[in-house]
Amino acid sequence: MLTLTDSAVTAIRNLTAQPELPDETGLRIMSQDQGGPAFQVTLAETPADGDQVIEAEGARVFLEPGAAVALDDKSLDAQVDDEGTVAFTLAEQAV
Repeated sequence: MLTLTDSAVTAIRNLTAQPELPDETGLRIMSQDQGGPAFQVTLAETPADGDQVIEAEGARVFLEPGAAVALDDKSLDAQVDDEGTVAFTLAEQAV
């Protein structure tokens, strides 16, 4: 199952803590067709039918089924630049 680093948990909580968003909002990761980025990341108020839900310390991630399979052995990390832009990265899980 996809794991989240402390940095990813913090970034997701910050993104989903906007006052206009429901408390259940999470980060949704979807696999993409060939020819573009491998994954699309968006904020979603609820998981879609069939999504795998990962919760860690108040951060919620919704994985569409194709992404859940592809990311099963990965870890999600996040970096925030000086302007506050979040960049998510994937790495192999540490054994």
